[in-house]
Amino acid sequence: MRNHKGQLPSRKAREIFGLAQRQGTVSKQLLLEMSGLTMSTLTRTLEELLETGLLIEVGYGESTGGRRPILYQTNPNYSYLFGLDISRMRTRLILFDMQLMRLEQRLWLMTGNTTPGYLLREIADAAAAMLQRRAIPRDKVLGIGIGAVGPLDRREGRILEPLHFPAAGWKDVAICAYFEETLGIPAVLDNGANAAILGEYWANRMEEYQHLLYVHAAVGLRSAMMSNGKVVYGAVDMEGAIGQMIIQADGPPFRSVEGNHGALETYVSTYALEKEVKSRLRQGRRSILSEWLRDPEELTFNDLVKALQEDDPLVKEIFTQSATYFGIGLANLLNILHPEKVILGGTLITAHDLFFEVATDVALRKTYYYPVYQVAFSKGSLGEEAVATGAACLVMDRWIHA
Repeated sequence: MRNHKGQLPSRKAREIFGLAQRQGTVSKQLLLEMSGLTMSTLTRTLEELLETGLLIEVGYGESTGGRRPILYQTNPNYSYLFGLDISRMRTRLILFDMQLMRLEQRLWLMTGNTTPGYLLREIADAAAAMLQRRAIPRDKVLGIGIGAVGPLDRREGRILEPLHFPAAGWKDVAICAYFEETLGIPAVLDNGANAAILGEYWANRMEEYQHLLYVHAAVGLRSAMMSNGKVVYGAVDMEGAIGQMIIQADGPPFRSVEGNHGALETYVSTYALEKEVKSRLRQGRRSILSEWLRDPEELTFNDLVKALQEDDPLVKEIFTQSATYFGIGLANLLNILHPEKVILGGTLITAHDLFFEVATDVALRKTYYYPVYQVAFSKGSLGEEAVATGAACLVMDRWIHA
């Protein structure tokens, strides 16, 4: 009988299943070349995976002179996974099949009412409703992966004390224990940036990049690093460390007492942009925003994006300035870490092409070994679903390597 919460049948089965999943559709010959197993061992392992329903045959490939090869895929209906993204602006829950195809999702905007008690109940109820609608029993769910704003304790499954949440109470939240108890499925936690880089790595798994940097720019700055296909972890949760990179030692104070003066995040965040534009409006600078707002204090980031789309000179100037600082911060990271590819995500990146273009141009011009050292920049493939997708990858990886 299948045990969806148990381990894969054997070590070799884990290896072959992982290779098949990474390739999407794969032939026996390719698995033979990639695994280094003997033909007889591979044949037995494939029979084992087919018998348990983990792999399925999906037709035949092109002939290279002999019989057409049988093609294999992960069975999408073998099990299911949840991916959860908890950020400062919104929370997203997605139900995936075994091939990490999105089946359903639910979105919550983060407000002053989205306390942990309220939000976690909402998420648990939504997850249960998704399973009920699709008639999926709990024993066919591998688990729920959670990508959340740090700092957090991954081993204990706790969100510790994240900054700038609109609702109170987000301190020492035992989130994994809550979902394991209420949903009856395993839960795994990591910070959102680590989850996002895993999601993007999965979505682009046919690429050959092994050294990746991910930076998320929105309410705050969050980053993650991957080397040789593995997420790099520090002694402490380092998701928000990039925001504390000092750009100007005598610069403005951080928005909370914990931060550094002149830190990158004081120049690059939705809060920093709002603060700077409000200041300029109070000084009497001309802007279309003055026609829209009775009081500069009413300004929101959405107003800035709308004004930028209208090519407002003031807002364009402030966005360009912030993107320039962001490019300097990226150059510092490139000069130290030398990733092959940098994936940029978050509200500042997706709001308007100007920010991405200015930031990457500055970063390249200030990179020490450029143009000998070539780095690829990308907005990613998954957009706003990167964290939730990567969170599901956390569950899959833990299950495969259990």
